[in-house]
Amino acid sequence: MTGTLEKLESTIIARRGGDPASSYVASLFAKGMPKIAQKLGEEAVETVIAAMADDRGAVTSEAADLLFHLTVLLAAAGVSLSDVMAELERREGVSGLDEKASRV
Repeated sequence: MTGTLEKLESTIIARRGGDPASSYVASLFAKGMPKIAQKLGEEAVETVIAAMADDRGAVTSEAADLLFHLTVLLAAAGVSLSDVMAELERREGVSGLDEKASRV
């Protein structure tokens, strides 16, 4: 599973400086973080709508779009998937309530 995300991350990084006319990824990077963040938000909302409709197929499809756009945003922010995985590993075994309280 992580291999797929790592391959996606590599593809996104490779396409980031491409021609915006021929690459969706390059077009997002050309528009900057505000557009990338907007697209991520749209995909998150679409994922929630699909979940509320109890549509497993749509949830799967929208979740894939959400992960794709999250990976674009992370690359734009200079954050790697390994950084995110390291943070998740750091939190392993910590109560979600305790972890959240530590950030306040």
